[in-house]
Amino acid sequence: MPVTTWNIDSAHSSVLFTARHMVVARVHGRFERMTGVLRVDADLPTQGEVEMSAEAASIYTGAAERDTHLRSADFLDVEAAPHITFKSTKTEPTGGSGFRLLGELTIRNVTKPVVFEARHAATSKDPWGNTRLLYTARAAINRSDYGIRWNKTLDNGGWLVGERVEIELDIQAVPAT
Repeated sequence: MPVTTWNIDSAHSSVLFTARHMVVARVHGRFERMTGVLRVDADLPTQGEVEMSAEAASIYTGAAERDTHLRSADFLDVEAAPHITFKSTKTEPTGGSGFRLLGELTIRNVTKPVVFEARHAATSKDPWGNTRLLYTARAAINRSDYGIRWNKTLDNGGWLVGERVEIELDIQAVPAT
């Protein structure tokens, strides 16, 4: 099968993140608006290219005051950098349905290389007979690498917000029309 273009189905896909809060607790969040395309041969689903973008202002953690702060210049600076983007540069099969997805992640207009540990979860038909490619991927970044340095020292010597941010993608893609 030839390489074809697939659109990320944003209604059935997610861009999630987790960060430490006060050293031991974890805060979970997501970006509610995202788009993207894959260029993949459905017969070789662990090889191909991906480009995706999340609207930085669509960040949601379940706490309105925290979300407002995360949109500010202290964190994502959504006025100056409205999108978080990822563009793949290479795939490396790791066996079976697994692969490494290497690429460039841009946050706050700072671009750094990142490696996602990814898996082709399935190729499936939906109830209407449309083919879907399903993927999962995980990576961890250091937020200060992207200029996100705001923090507060705690009485115990730890930090209010952890430096490491875990990213998890659940992607469903449908053929572009």
